[in-house]
Amino acid sequence: MIEMEENYKKTGTTTIGLKCRNGVVLAADKRAGAGIIVDKRAQKVYKITDYIALTMAGTASDAQLITKLITAELKLMEIRKDRPVSVKEAANLLSGIVYQNIRRPSMIPGISHFILAGKDSKGFHIFDVYPDGSLSECSDFLSSGSGSVMAYGVLETLYTENMSIEEGIKLAVKGINAAIQRDMNSGDGIDVITITDTGVKTALTKEIQNKIEI
Repeated sequence: MIEMEENYKKTGTTTIGLKCRNGVVLAADKRAGAGIIVDKRAQKVYKITDYIALTMAGTASDAQLITKLITAELKLMEIRKDRPVSVKEAANLLSGIVYQNIRRPSMIPGISHFILAGKDSKGFHIFDVYPDGSLSECSDFLSSGSGSVMAYGVLETLYTENMSIEEGIKLAVKGINAAIQRDMNSGDGIDVITITDTGVKTALTKEIQNKIEI
């Protein structure tokens, strides 16, 4: 059992969220690991409403289940309130679920870190939902996962206020690529989505082939 827990602790990733003047960009690599690479096409960026999306990092089973729960709960909230939920409401709900998850007794550590972003009547927002359930709003950019140190180096250097969505996409790709080059737990491709006035859309999905051709 100790061996199993160590494998789960070795999972890693790189996710990025950054705010632009006309929207938000979310990005993540595509590698999932558990001591070894177990999936080269893992999805780590999810649309949870028409105008809200998130990235996930941490223990895959917990992150995936929480994503399914928050998606269902937000749909129910919209039906009950007869209006779209705000990004802050979604972030508060997600942080509550994460708070309960990390404190539930389990043989496998339920560690999950989310970047949640979206658009509502008050504008565009990015929230950091930390593995302990704490919540904070960000005004510029965020990164999570084992490759976040490398990604932050790129973001701190190249991010500028009021950059366009197109510039944001290019910066997010540079940040993920920097992590892929140096973090063994990040790699195999990238997914990028944008959140604008027209909603959540896929901007880029690309797989990286690491094999020798002869």
